[in-house]
Amino acid sequence: MCGIVGYIGKRHALPIILDGLKRLEYRGYDSSGVAILTDKGLSIKRKKGKIKDLIELVEHESIDGTTGLGHTRWATHGKPSDENAHPHRAGDVVVVHNGIIENYTELRSALKGRGHHFKSETDTEIIAHLIEDHIKSGESFEQAVLSAVNQLKGSFALGIMHIKTPDKLIAVRESSPLVLGFGNSENIFASDMPAILPYTNKMLFMNDGTMAVVTADVVQLTDFSGKKLAAQPKQFDISPAMAEKGGYKHFMQKEIFEQPHAITDTMRDRILFDTKEVNLAEARIEEKLLNSLKRINFVACGTSYHAGLAGKYIIEEMTGIPVDVDVASEFRYRSPLVEKETLTIAISQSGETADTIAAIRLAKKHGSSVLSICNVMDSTIARESDHVLYTHAGPEISVASTKAFTSQLTSIYLLAIHIGRRLNRIPKQQAIKYVDTLIAIPSMLDNILKQEDTLAGIAKEYSKHSDFLYLGRGISYPVALEGALKLKEISYIHAEGYPAGEIKHGPIALVSPDMPVVFVAVKGRVYEKIKNNIEEVKARDGKIISITTVDGEEIQKLSDASFFIPETDEMFTPILSVVPLQLFAYHIAVLNGTDVDQPKNLAKSVTVE
Repeated sequence: MCGIVGYIGKRHALPIILDGLKRLEYRGYDSSGVAILTDKGLSIKRKKGKIKDLIELVEHESIDGTTGLGHTRWATHGKPSDENAHPHRAGDVVVVHNGIIENYTELRSALKGRGHHFKSETDTEIIAHLIEDHIKSGESFEQAVLSAVNQLKGSFALGIMHIKTPDKLIAVRESSPLVLGFGNSENIFASDMPAILPYTNKMLFMNDGTMAVVTADVVQLTDFSGKKLAAQPKQFDISPAMAEKGGYKHFMQKEIFEQPHAITDTMRDRILFDTKEVNLAEARIEEKLLNSLKRINFVACGTSYHAGLAGKYIIEEMTGIPVDVDVASEFRYRSPLVEKETLTIAISQSGETADTIAAIRLAKKHGSSVLSICNVMDSTIARESDHVLYTHAGPEISVASTKAFTSQLTSIYLLAIHIGRRLNRIPKQQAIKYVDTLIAIPSMLDNILKQEDTLAGIAKEYSKHSDFLYLGRGISYPVALEGALKLKEISYIHAEGYPAGEIKHGPIALVSPDMPVVFVAVKGRVYEKIKNNIEEVKARDGKIISITTVDGEEIQKLSDASFFIPETDEMFTPILSVVPLQLFAYHIAVLNGTDVDQPKNLAKSVTVE
């Protein structure tokens, strides 16, 4: 879950690499470092802490080379320290690494036996020594890298430099993301697009088991056997400004406010506004597959898993098809009942989530077709899926996901309506009502966002509490889970989400004036039931914060604080009810002085197991 940047070209490499690292800091911020080849030799600078600490270290130094590597770290092997920061060097070989080397202990032992000495606790350092070992045995730089990577077990994206081969860098990918950027007499590679966008929008996402030899003018791809592969970059219509804060205090706040636009973009060209039909021809879902469907299975992690939980309610309601939802990391380690008549739907913002990748590979092995809901074009999950629905949310920089969640829900609504109509499970007029409801959501969100000050005021009143309980029923239960996750992610406050009907099976024992209870209590089929749950908390002196619909006066009377969302079809309320919870969590985190965009111990894309 670290960030890699490599540059070779005609410009000074250091400012380009530092800029790229700042754009990738959401991937890791325990430590960072750079290695630059200059006329005077190699300059390596490493620093524990954030990118700003590295910038302060190098800002008064003259490091003028045009070839270099950079890295921002999220620690796996070895605590955050200057010594464990990347790049790592062995002789003339320099390496930066994202991933985990599973057999590093045995490799380290073998290398020690051959006289190698190690200066860090990381698994990465053995890669540099391994390559150096092969070069000493007479292999070329490229062949030494191939020999080394074929000895590695695990997941890795690598940037590699050889001091005696200054006209090239090598990039390697195996189960960790790496993107190549093609410029004019300069080339760049990085862990994610934001680091590349200021310099070129001509890019290629590397596949697993590939190596790229990168010079200023040429990129040559091979597989791990050395067989040459064609490098066919694509043009991406994304501007660098899309990854900037745009006047907001934090990326998270900006991305919360981008949600009406992100949802509109996700619907764009998929709704035929004259007929109110949903057109998902891009996903190429065949009639044969739909007609044979017995079951749908969502696999996802974190926020995407919560989108899948809501998706279960949506798809079962609209299509009558049974739906299961699995945490991807659990799915891959059991014997799932998946077959040809099952459609596996993978949800991932980045398209590089390691557990979700493993889950779809397992599903395909069992004969299931895979459809992915993903935000990043040409990502691993997108490439390995049989069908893809891109969310078009734009870059999401903040570690805590917001617009990805609502865009994923939007895609699920479109998919459910599409399947329901194709199978004649939804009457035409009902489908039109669903489409009209979805089209109205962005303007409703605009009205919610205009009330940010109200939510900031509620946050101020409750910001010093150390425990929260989030409750919802039916389709609001996944929203309660997501609200609790947002609060714990960015404010480090303990928060738990539960189905409100389960409160008497344990959680009610925790109710007290010191533990506020957040209810997602929207009008719908279980409205009276959740009102009873609120009464139960009230009777035990619990503090109640409610998210309810505009006509929920009874809920308001029972609540110590309440926020109203516009009334809509109950099935579409999650997009509206989750946004106040995002803002509530955001303002509590700001008031408590945490690092909102880069919360401790977390990284944006979980690309290792």
